[in-house]
Formats: sequence, structure tokens, C-alpha cells
Amino acid sequence: MTKPILNPKLFDKDVEQIPTRNGYGDGLVEIGKQDERIVVLTGDLAESTRAHLFQKEFPNRFVECGVAEQNMMGVAAGLAFSGKIPFVSSYAVFVPGRNWDQLRVSVCYGNANVKVAGAHAGISVGPDGATHQALEDIAITRVLPNLTVIVPCDYYETKKATIALAKMKGPAYFRFAREKTPVITTDKTPFKIGEAIVMREGKDVTIAACGPLVYEALVAAEELSKSGVSCEVLNCHTLKPFDEDTLIKSVKKTGCVVTVEEHQITGGLGGAVAETLGRNLPAPIEMVGMPNSFGESGEPSELLKKYGMTSKDIVKAVKKVTKRA
Repeated sequence: MTKPILNPKLFDKDVEQIPTRNGYGDGLVEIGKQDERIVVLTGDLAESTRAHLFQKEFPNRFVECGVAEQNMMGVAAGLAFSGKIPFVSSYAVFVPGRNWDQLRVSVCYGNANVKVAGAHAGISVGPDGATHQALEDIAITRVLPNLTVIVPCDYYETKKATIALAKMKGPAYFRFAREKTPVITTDKTPFKIGEAIVMREGKDVTIAACGPLVYEALVAAEELSKSGVSCEVLNCHTLKPFDEDTLIKSVKKTGCVVTVEEHQITGGLGGAVAETLGRNLPAPIEMVGMPNSFGESGEPSELLKKYGMTSKDIVKAVKKVTKRA
């Protein structure tokens, strides 16, 4: 467990906001300079995923595979077995959504050193609508053997995850958003694969969150503190391998937990927390996430409100779970 360094202006109305996908693009350029084995593939979505930043710097190590995501995953596996470190870049509904079979057999089964980046994940893709709002990707990747799964919370954490995964041997999947989201951490905030971060210490309830909704969790904790409720907020950026020790230590202290994720409440972070506590420390749980539904077109803020994933919804879940503790 590492003590975090948070953005000192986190709760300001004009808090800086940067798309998490920018962290991926900037991270690719940095690792590209450090290691010539890094290659980047995309399925006709270079600019949207920010892979175009790598393309501009290293055109000879960039592969445009076109709208052929299943083939792209196979190409990435071949590159990995040839000694390269490929990063596969597309929308999460396509990668891993459309090529899950190739990810399973060509990459994970052979433990190929392929890094899969799923952009435009979550409901906050907004106007693109249900077909492009990946809300099941954590569930279908977390189940695959050998695969590391990461959900960074902001620009800096996405950049750090990109760099860390390049150094890690083995297949990995990580997802990030399209829209600008609040900058929660700083360039000096520690990041380690597999190690959850206690963003805020508390004693009454644990809020385990991942992705950009870590911000909503922190806002909820700040609001609840005004009424005397002490929330411990965990940034569970690594869904697999999941940091069970940090979660158990926190829930032993608080006695209950609320999970927060921009994903179906089935099979994602809520599932990881429930599985962990079910085996080790049964405790009351409430889950904030997509309530077994497809999304729709709309502004990100409107959709988060409609489907119950705002700080106000987290406050309600905390009040509900603490009554059961």
C-alpha cells in the first residue's frame, strides 16, 4: 500500500480535465524512445485512440491494420512471439469486444507479450450510443488466464500504466475513456501494477473505485465527511491481479464497502470485491455501476446521472450500506 499524492486542486470547480486517452498516447511516445521493440497497431482509429502520436514519431514501427480487429490481434501475437512488444489500439467494444476469441487463444493461451488498449470505454462515450459504450469489457477480460487487467483513473495514471505495461512481460488489457476527466493524481503519484492505492483514509465505510469514477468517489467522500461519515477511498486500478490484502485490511476496519465503476455491476470491480470478501471476510456490499442495461446517446454527465453513477448516487449507496453494517 502506497500513500498517494493527489492533485491539490482536486475539489476546485475549475479542476484541470484531460482525456485519459491522451495519457496513452503520451506514454506510447515515451516508451517508444526507450525501447525499439515497441510497436503499435490500430484498426483505423489512430487519432481517436491517440496512437497517432506514436505514428508521427515512429512511422516504421506503426501498423495500420484497418477495420479487421480479429486479424490485428493475430498479427500482434505473431509480433510478440518474434520478440516485439506490440500495443493493440482500438475502441474497447472492438478490442476486446470483437476479437475476444483471438485474445483468448492467440494471446492469452500462449502467454504472448501483447498489450491491448481499449479506448472509449464506459458510458461517458456519450453521443456514440449503446453500440460504442463498452460496459462489459472488464468482465470478459478479467476471466482470461494470464491476462493482467488495469483501469487507470486519470491522465497521469494512464500514462504510467502504459509505461509500466511495456516493462511487464505477459499479456495485458487496459481501458480508458474518451472525454476529458478530472486530473486526480500528479506525475509524482506512485503507481504499481497490482497495488491498490488508499486515496483517502476513513473508518466508517470503504469505497472501492476504479477508472475516472474514482473522482466521483472522492467527491462523495468529501461530501459525507461534512455529516460525520468517514470514508476510506481505494483506487483499485488493477482488477487482475486484484489487491485483496489492501481491500481486506480496509474492510476489517470499516465493516462495509461500496464499489464504484463505469461498467456493468456484474463481473467487474464489484464482482472482484464480492469474490474476495466472500472467501475471506463477508461484509455488506452496495454496487454503483451500470444496472444491467445498455446505454444510449447523450451527454456524458447526463448519462452518468441517469444510470446512477454520480457522487450523489455514491452518497446514497454509502448511507444504505452503513445501515447494514
